Amino acid sequence: MTSHAAYFDQLAPDRDRWIEKNRYYHDQLARILAFHIPAQARVLEIGSGTGRLLAALQPRRGLGIDFSPRMVETARRNHPHLEFLVDDVEDLRLAEKFDYVVLSDLLGFLDDVQQSFANLHRVCTPATRVLITYYNFVWEPIMQVGERLGWKTRQPTQNWLGNADVCNLLDLAGFEVIRQTSRLLLPKRVPILAWLCNRVLVNLPGFRHLGLTQVIIARPRATPVSRACTCSVIIPARNERGNIEAAVQRLPRLGTHTEIVFVEGNSTDGTADEIKRVIARYPDREIKLVSQGQGRGKGDAVRQGFAAATGDVLMILDADLTVAPEELPKFWDALMSGHGDFIHGSRLVYPMEKQAMRFLNMLGNKFFSLAFTYLLGQRFKDTLCGTKVLFRSDYQRIAANRAYFGDFDPFGDFDLIFGAAKLNLKIVEIPIHYRERSYGTTNISRFRHGWLLLKMVLFAARRIKFV
Repeated sequence: MTSHAAYFDQLAPDRDRWIEKNRYYHDQLARILAFHIPAQARVLEIGSGTGRLLAALQPRRGLGIDFSPRMVETARRNHPHLEFLVDDVEDLRLAEKFDYVVLSDLLGFLDDVQQSFANLHRVCTPATRVLITYYNFVWEPIMQVGERLGWKTRQPTQNWLGNADVCNLLDLAGFEVIRQTSRLLLPKRVPILAWLCNRVLVNLPGFRHLGLTQVIIARPRATPVSRACTCSVIIPARNERGNIEAAVQRLPRLGTHTEIVFVEGNSTDGTADEIKRVIARYPDREIKLVSQGQGRGKGDAVRQGFAAATGDVLMILDADLTVAPEELPKFWDALMSGHGDFIHGSRLVYPMEKQAMRFLNMLGNKFFSLAFTYLLGQRFKDTLCGTKVLFRSDYQRIAANRAYFGDFDPFGDFDLIFGAAKLNLKIVEIPIHYRERSYGTTNISRFRHGWLLLKMVLFAARRIKFV
């Protein structure tokens, strides 16, 4: 590492000139990382150079470390509002914890990548996300030509790791990969063509493995939640009078305390009166009634229920009881064990009762599951199951970031799914048994709502994938 430090010390006076010469590449790299790192987060950049990338991420607490003292001196002059220290990830002394840890174009210069990854645990909490960018090895000949032509700075011989190599080293070091993607087919600014290559083609089959920049997002391997947690179960209920008492009777007690929050959606069958009767009949259960008022749709009902809830963990249970309340402990266990940050159900694994889902609905669900797996970069078998579970703290982060998507979702499912994916929460599916409703009729119109769902797929493509 001494030879690499000497190389970067020598490069430091000219580093910003080279960055300016390849400004389009560096601007795009900052844009890619800023998509995953919200402003005002606590961010550590390892291999921070002259500090340009860290400053572009607009952190609340920004710390850059580099093994080159002269790079650190330059960064301090350029960005006095941030902090920069001399440190080496291969022998890391720092022990402060961060929300995000960034290693950008650094892996090629490390003597021991596995040990470097292992050392990252010193600066990570269980919720920390590690973002790694590195060059695609298929670009090595092109990069060498660029150096000879003076288009980029000459660099020492580097490691050239494939995606499988990086993922394996992360696994050996105690991290799990949440998402990986390929970016930047054209790292030079060419009007129209650069947009076409870097926003569209790089996301398509046949091109998506050819991008110059590989991006991997990882988190520390799952550990069980160490604290006792309370639970709130939100049950949106519109014209579900016949299911209210059964929901309370069958709902397991979860965590140290379980509250039930019914959000009544202007029913015409006496659902509100039934909820009040059940509250009086079961004084040993903490049950709340929230009137949806002028709000409309399940999405609004879920938001109102979450706002009224007090639990550490938030659950959604559909009042039609097509997902049995007895299945909720599986969701609780998956969250508490640390296997996922956002747990939702899949109705498409076990056999269904014969009238639980009509054929066209089944086809639609399969289409949307494939579409969202592709668009969000995490596996989805069923996007439309209403049962979802997450920590209140993560929901608050989703709500705080909601302006990025806007108020677009009358169902509420996609608001949460998109928000979880944007924040790189680990999404885990729990197979459930989907049952035929025993009371009332569905509020879903397969064609009208199917068209809305298709528009949401296009919305996700524009706001999440082709960005």
